[in-house]
Amino acid sequence: MRNWYFNLVLQQDSLTQEQSDRLVQLASFHDGRISLVEEPGRSWFTCSFEAETLTQAVADALARFKDLPGVLVRSVELDEIALEYNDMQTPAVARLPQ
Repeated sequence: MRNWYFNLVLQQDSLTQEQSDRLVQLASFHDGRISLVEEPGRSWFTCSFEAETLTQAVADALARFKDLPGVLVRSVELDEIALEYNDMQTPAVARLPQ
């Protein structure tokens, strides 16, 4: 098992007051593995989950949203930092000349 790092980007720009109130009540969002980040025009959860594969880690994170009605995840993103932590790299589009 290993820790996987990724972001779950929400479909909506920010949580409603009702969703924010519900989030505060959910213990599954307060164990240090998933944290809400909100900026003007964009909201996402940063995630760090232990699993055999990245797919399993993402599934574990997404399962928590069944208790948070109306909050939809638009995409799973791995930024440069997540790629580094996950010991992953993107393929080169074109090689530099020798």
